[in-house]
Amino acid sequence: MAVLVVTPSFPAKSFSEFIAYARSNKGKVSLGSGGIGSISHLCWAQFGMLAGVEMQHVPYRGESPALTDLLGGQVHAVCPTLPSAIEYIKAGKLRALAVTATTRAPALLDVPTVAENLPGFEVTTYAGLGVPRNTPNEIIESLNKAVNASLAAPALRQRIAELGDTVSANSPDEFRKYIVEYTDKWAKVIRAAGIKL
Repeated sequence: MAVLVVTPSFPAKSFSEFIAYARSNKGKVSLGSGGIGSISHLCWAQFGMLAGVEMQHVPYRGESPALTDLLGGQVHAVCPTLPSAIEYIKAGKLRALAVTATTRAPALLDVPTVAENLPGFEVTTYAGLGVPRNTPNEIIESLNKAVNASLAAPALRQRIAELGDTVSANSPDEFRKYIVEYTDKWAKVIRAAGIKL
């Protein structure tokens, strides 16, 4: 999942205030992203469409430079993955206004979801393992079994939870289905927003 973050000095103290501020400052709120077509850029595109607000997109070459410029006051907000921002949030250097999944993050239970204010909004991120197309099924199944066993380890699950994320172990077929659905969802947002590389 991703998280909408601003600096402590930003005028909006909550997600609903952020929407109101963006609406009353049309085109003046700058949003840093990890680059054109990145998940943080798509997050902003979907947010702008659902909230009916116009904001200024500032693409970077990754989340780290976007967060650096947010901390330095060069942009107003960033929507990075939660593990990228969690330490800044815990240290009080950034304020989390909302998380982008449909449920609150276990590490930030007091932070609402975007969907609590904008029904239908959801941005999730994932990490997975891929292999070349012609890899034999027995190798795929063996890798899947080993990865899922690793993901079940309590120490790993605990560390991932500390970083603000969750673990889900899938089968190869479930992951393929997820990728197809994910691609279709974001292709619609890309077309609607007119995003071009």
